[in-house]
Amino acid sequence: MKTLNQLEVWFVTGSQHLYGQKTLDQVAEHSKEIAAAFDASSEIPVKVVCKPTGTGSAEIHNICKEANSAENCIGIITWMHTFSPAKMWIHGLKELNKPLLHLHTQYNKEIPWDDIDMDFMNLNQSAHGDREFGHITARMRLNRKVVVGHWQDPKTVSKVAGWSRVAAGWADSQDMLIVRFGDQMNNVAVTDGDKVDAERVFGYHVDYSPIADFVKVQDDVSDEDVAELVKIYEAEYDLADNCKEGGKDRDQVVKAARIEIGLRRYLEAKGAKAFTTNFDDLEGVDQLPGLASQRLMADGYGFGAEGDWKTAALCRTMWYMGQGLPNGCSFLEDYTLNFDGENSSILQAHMLEVCPLIADGKPKLEVHPLGIGGKNDPARLVFTSKTGPGVAATIVDMGSRFRMIINAVDCIESKDLPKLPVASALWIPQPNFEVGAAAWILAGGTHHTSFSYDLTVEDLLDYAEIAGIEAVVIDNSTTIPAFKKELQWNDLYYHLAKGI
Repeated sequence: MKTLNQLEVWFVTGSQHLYGQKTLDQVAEHSKEIAAAFDASSEIPVKVVCKPTGTGSAEIHNICKEANSAENCIGIITWMHTFSPAKMWIHGLKELNKPLLHLHTQYNKEIPWDDIDMDFMNLNQSAHGDREFGHITARMRLNRKVVVGHWQDPKTVSKVAGWSRVAAGWADSQDMLIVRFGDQMNNVAVTDGDKVDAERVFGYHVDYSPIADFVKVQDDVSDEDVAELVKIYEAEYDLADNCKEGGKDRDQVVKAARIEIGLRRYLEAKGAKAFTTNFDDLEGVDQLPGLASQRLMADGYGFGAEGDWKTAALCRTMWYMGQGLPNGCSFLEDYTLNFDGENSSILQAHMLEVCPLIADGKPKLEVHPLGIGGKNDPARLVFTSKTGPGVAATIVDMGSRFRMIINAVDCIESKDLPKLPVASALWIPQPNFEVGAAAWILAGGTHHTSFSYDLTVEDLLDYAEIAGIEAVVIDNSTTIPAFKKELQWNDLYYHLAKGI
């Protein structure tokens, strides 16, 4: 897997020969300085590479073609230092298939009121140069991110950093293989979708894998490898008494370790980045692979329960985008409701599979019966999540298009669940329980979500725009009448403007 620091965004500045070589030399130096500052920023996780100034149609076209074919290039940042006639950009932008960020900045921060002259004016023309470039991208109806602000302003750097993470997530999804062990749960609508269109739109490739193929790999795992992994469990987690050496359920922990090793090896051999399981299809597997799914998610594998490949893919993408950020992400499910007036909330959990990256403290490894699936008692990590703001998202297939639904949420402190030994989070959807839940239902949202403490609503909107899909946001500004109208307008847009 490529880490973020192996990836590049290219910084491409626009100008023209009208102003003479001296001006072009200054443009090049300023561009190198800005790109170097971005590259040195600890907040921007990818490399920022300065490319030659674009002064003509042929060289701009070549830069765009090179970006398309450069494996490590995940996107282009454009900036018009001077006036750059935008017809020069048409051929390059027509072919560009990498994400585009248009940076509207200026080398100098303030106008030098006492010294400004025509030479300064000829050099510093972003105020109208970027508008010329903006016109052609609007006329070409290109999906792009526009960031406005001085290049040294921390807010500007943060916006560039967020976009670079999104571009990295998009690049990672282009060859995403999702392995499904079994099908989806019978008769469930929302977890399925058009796999052909998903590959066309997102790059996802969804493959069915017989559980018997995995079982062969699982059964070939050596006892020595299992023993080493159990030692890791003992070092990383608090083990319940029944899971410790000599405990009555110790053997279930050992079997869970064998499942994890087998599943990890199977996915690595396939080159898969995400997977789904189904408790109706576990022949030859001792227990529901809850512990394995939790730990694989923490290592970057997307997961979806009951065959939910769209959520598995989004979980992987959100994990990839959030690499290096402190608070974590996870697959979650709307489990049960808590009506408590203004503090009404939704308990997020699943049977077992919640990622320990979101845990508040050290998880506890426990073994308990599971009243579904008909398998032996499974091992799992038990914890409650951190508190604080986060974002939950899902992608649904609306028949004619994909829709991303994004909900800003506030995770609050949960009470103990002594008889429900699962990992969980408790959140209040913004703007409040009643409006947030109603809007999610009106939009056709899933009961599964991909959740992150570190990503923002803006990050996910950027991802949806790169993908060219519909996106709706539920946050503190949402009202039901306005949200209903937005859904109606979106339907009209996609049926008329998009012809679907």
